Amino acid sequence: MSVSETTQERKSKSPEDSKVEWFKAVQKGDININNGLFGGALLSWMDEVAGIAAIRHCGRTVTTAAIDNLTFKKRLVLGDLVVIEAKVTYVGNTSLEVRVDVYKEDIAKSVRYPVNRAFFTEVCIDDQGRPMRIPYDLRIETLSERADHEGAKKRIAYRKQRMKEGF
Repeated sequence: MSVSETTQERKSKSPEDSKVEWFKAVQKGDININNGLFGGALLSWMDEVAGIAAIRHCGRTVTTAAIDNLTFKKRLVLGDLVVIEAKVTYVGNTSLEVRVDVYKEDIAKSVRYPVNRAFFTEVCIDDQGRPMRIPYDLRIETLSERADHEGAKKRIAYRKQRMKEGF
């Protein structure tokens, strides 16, 4: 990467520019031995949606580097409608954070119930699979986006501290 590429001002995108909303009905093949949604299936769907949001922001291929704060709060069962929303909350040099929220939607009542939330760190990669500079910065436009951005900075600091301490 040349010096001009590292010092050049990046264009920016807002979190809305890369927002993703994805729907899936829980089917028989998604169920575990306890008749609930297999957590690995949900994690796979979340990873896919996070990747799509990151690709929409970067305009490039990405790979998942880390997942923070994954907690299952509500059980999903056969026939439930799952809604997964993702949006970029932070952009660094080669990596970005994507917030992923999962909901169970009650179609009859038009209500969504929170199932879980996680934060995915995605790395922008070049054609050889090496990390590359993200072409777009993140343009923060609302108080909610500012809160998400500040939370991302704290998660990054916590992750660095955990790595420093060896766990």
